[in-house]
Amino acid sequence: MATEATAQEAAPAVTAPAATAPAATESTTAPVAHDAAATDTTHATTEAHGGKEVFPPFDPATFGSQLLWLAITFGALYILMSRVALPRIGGILEDRKSRIDGDLAAADASRQQTDAAIAAYEAALASAKAKANAIAQESRDANAAELAGKRTAIETELSGKVTQAEARIQATKQAALTHVDEIASETAQAVVSQLIGDVSPDTVKAAVAKASKE
Repeated sequence: MATEATAQEAAPAVTAPAATAPAATESTTAPVAHDAAATDTTHATTEAHGGKEVFPPFDPATFGSQLLWLAITFGALYILMSRVALPRIGGILEDRKSRIDGDLAAADASRQQTDAAIAAYEAALASAKAKANAIAQESRDANAAELAGKRTAIETELSGKVTQAEARIQATKQAALTHVDEIASETAQAVVSQLIGDVSPDTVKAAVAKASKE
């Protein structure tokens, strides 16, 4: 009895794989059927075009689906470009334009400041030159006036000295002439005394004075 029970329990275990075998056979034959249908479609398309194979994108039978996918792809690309790419590009261009405008404005402000600085420098330089010329002219005028004053003083001093010298010379000349008359009178008196004897000094002086006037 125990042996029969064991045999009955073992029997279903052996026959179970046999029950699942048809399912496996069906699943194996399904791709084969699909490939056969695809092959039939390809053959049908080839037969429709006179037995020549056609490149799938050029197949008029697929134009509808191609146009549909083209419209979907174009719409998706347009949405992507208009919503994502173009706003970013526009923002980048706007930012760059803003930076360029800012740089140009800064450069123009710097140029204006430079022009103002150059104008101020030129004005200061012209003013300094004018002041230097004025100071130089004042110095020249002062030096000229000082030299003129000194020259006038020296000329006046020299003129006074010349006048004094002329006066001294005239006085010396007069004194010399007086002494000459006295010497001539004494000499004449000595000579006359040796020749004719004693003569009065007044007579000799009168004779010498008369001779000097002649």
